[in-house]
Amino acid sequence: MAMFTTRRHEPAASAGEPAKTTNSPDSNRTGTAQPSGLLSGGVSIKGSVKFRNALLIDGEVEGTIDSTGTLTIGEHARIRGEIRAKAVNVRGTIEGNIFASERCALEAGCTLRGDIEAPRLIVDENATFLGSAKIATPSG
Repeated sequence: MAMFTTRRHEPAASAGEPAKTTNSPDSNRTGTAQPSGLLSGGVSIKGSVKFRNALLIDGEVEGTIDSTGTLTIGEHARIRGEIRAKAVNVRGTIEGNIFASERCALEAGCTLRGDIEAPRLIVDENATFLGSAKIATPSG
């Protein structure tokens, strides 16, 4: 059983998000942003997680998550710690703060106990959000 898998035939990170080209030398250059990694259910990590392109987490992480790419928190995921990424799509449960440099989306059924800092925030009416949000364009 593989803990990390590459998924080449999964749809883009979220519906309504435009397709993007990845530019890393080890990526599959198909012209769409697809999750390049998966932390499946049943996987539990204590410590820090770092990645570059896209990652779908459906397991448990206790610690920091740091990325220059897109993070999707699956509906079965439980995260305890700080998240820093370009884009964050939340379907599961997070206890910690989110810092997104482009956008953060809280989807139906998710729970976030923490603060959000992002230039764009999307909150579904069936999402649970206990915290504060700072919505501002990055300075510079």
